[in-house]
Amino acid sequence: MSRSVNPEDLAGLTVISKEGEKIGSIGSIYLADDTGTPEWATVKTGLFGHKESFVPLRDAEVRGDEVTVPVAKSKVSEAPRVDADGHLSTEESQNLYRYYGLDISMPEGDGNTKGRGHDGGDGTITRSEERLRVGTEPVETGRVRLRKYIVTEEQQVRVPVRHEEVRVEREPITDGRPGDHRVEEAEHEVTLHAEKPVVRTETVPVEKVTLGKRTVSEEETVTGKVRKEQIEVTDPSVERRR
Repeated sequence: MSRSVNPEDLAGLTVISKEGEKIGSIGSIYLADDTGTPEWATVKTGLFGHKESFVPLRDAEVRGDEVTVPVAKSKVSEAPRVDADGHLSTEESQNLYRYYGLDISMPEGDGNTKGRGHDGGDGTITRSEERLRVGTEPVETGRVRLRKYIVTEEQQVRVPVRHEEVRVEREPITDGRPGDHRVEEAEHEVTLHAEKPVVRTETVPVEKVTLGKRTVSEEETVTGKVRKEQIEVTDPSVERRR
């Protein structure tokens, strides 16, 4: 990375892997003690950016608000754990380069690196602190199935029915003459009819049921730990005067 890049301008930039995948955002910058060149950066990864891993800035390219580093995203999360205490020893730095499979030859000087803000060189220290950045992601909470099934029940319905009955009607004959009729046997038949209930079923549509979704908004409280830097002034002359 060019020495002309202001390390403070790198803070918060998005780190992109050599394959073009987003890794995370830069937390702290570590400079070479002798040259002041950005050598390493901590990258905040994970859902809420709680985890920090070291990535090399040597041969990195800055484009807008992105920094492309010469390593794969899959390597970053498993990088050796080094305390981000503001200073990397030569051994720690070389171990990181060796892990990433990069050239571990160091520039002139002892090769130690310091975190930006621990030694500004002009009597100024930049104090930083972490902030919670909360987001959301969709997760599957369950599935709802709509189905039909058949139940059988009894119903009672009163149905009016009709039937025929025999009615005997007698009518006297007053103008008959003797000898017009003979005494003999005879019969006459009448067919009777009746209605009977008939039960059958028919299928008719009675209701349309649709399974839909709606979004309900609610608030949840999330808790996370953040770190912040404190400033302490040590003046040996004051101790001597005491």
